[in-house]
Amino acid sequence: MPAGVCWNSSRQKIMNPDLKSRIEEILLEPVKSTVAVSGGCIADSRKLVMNSGRVFFLKQVRDGSSGTFESEARGLEELQKAGAVRVPEVVAQGLDYLLLEWIVEGKESTDSSMEELGFQFAKLHHFSGEIFGFPEDNYLGDSPQSNSPSKNGSANWPTFYVENRLQFQAGLAEKNGYATPELQNLLELLYKKIPDLLSGTEDKPSLLHGDLWCGNYLIDQNGKPWLIDPAVYYGHREADLAMTSLFGGFSKTFYSAYESAFPLVPGYPEREPLYQLYHLLNHLNLFGTGYYRQVISILKRYAG
Repeated sequence: MPAGVCWNSSRQKIMNPDLKSRIEEILLEPVKSTVAVSGGCIADSRKLVMNSGRVFFLKQVRDGSSGTFESEARGLEELQKAGAVRVPEVVAQGLDYLLLEWIVEGKESTDSSMEELGFQFAKLHHFSGEIFGFPEDNYLGDSPQSNSPSKNGSANWPTFYVENRLQFQAGLAEKNGYATPELQNLLELLYKKIPDLLSGTEDKPSLLHGDLWCGNYLIDQNGKPWLIDPAVYYGHREADLAMTSLFGGFSKTFYSAYESAFPLVPGYPEREPLYQLYHLLNHLNLFGTGYYRQVISILKRYAG
């Protein structure tokens, strides 16, 4: 399943009555109706229509509470700071829900909309930070994502990518029973090679969406692109771009626009699978052994 797709059929048939009351108190009017919409594995997703006709997008936790909503809200707000690409406004959020601006989607993307998204994605990556990582840990799908710099305070991207991305996912794989000796041995070899593999690509930490695939952007009724469901941090922009091509990829127009606005260091296609490895390890941890061979294939390419 691409990029954590887990379309639900709204197993939770009604809106939580307590949450309904809280939202009515926040919005100062009654809820008129709710309609289930397609969503992910974590939340019950709904179109929320208020008595006045105002419309919102509601994510409601199915069972218990989840810190993922707080992280998502924080990520959307960080992306908004860059002023590069549209993101839904966070109306309200709590441990068990996230209330967002409702985006009226168009029928499909066009060359024009994808070109605009390419330019805007490049502009997002021009928005930079001082260090790699993020002030707080967050989530990549339903997996925790470690954003704290290494204990020695290194601002080095290869070190951050090894420690906070690959080693962190390897630790989850060990807990989940997927860390075979083959996987562990290849990872250990790769860790030592990464500084050389990424040599010459040094750049300032860019603001990254963190999980941009074709299911995490929208084209509205006016043909304008929006980003949703981020896993933000400040990292190397190649890591963000690599995710866009992992599950089907975006149009050539998107990549041409990006490259013209923010040219890549030569050799990027050879480095691309190295960055896709992080997401494939995450998919291994989330969805099981169906992703194991893909992970091993990339590891053998660089470390075998």
